[in-house]
Amino acid sequence: MRAGRSWRGLSAVGFLSSSALNLYGNSVHLVAVMDTVSVNQFRDNLKTIVEHVANSHVPIKVTRRAGDAFVVISADDWEREQETLYVLQNNSLMTQIAASLITHAQKTGYAPSDKEVHEITRL
Repeated sequence: MRAGRSWRGLSAVGFLSSSALNLYGNSVHLVAVMDTVSVNQFRDNLKTIVEHVANSHVPIKVTRRAGDAFVVISADDWEREQETLYVLQNNSLMTQIAASLITHAQKTGYAPSDKEVHEITRL
């Protein structure tokens, strides 16, 4: 589905897509929204677009006439994406997460004492 967007006089077209990820039997729905601008719009509005990406944490897809494109993403978001990819590709971690999801759903997992909760939350 296409959705028109504009900020500070810059118009762009965003794309809304939704997909489902099956994570060890649990369905997780993902929604991705990305604004798209031409390389000319990007060049003419570089400061505004960079501020938008950094503040909104929404990446911008920049298209070129030749058909190829690139994505502008904040450094913080890039680092988070890399961490997420590491976890998703690590079978041992994913097995631990899946086991934790099962014990949580069954309410059979570890329950900290009031003292431990206090130490964790400092309340």
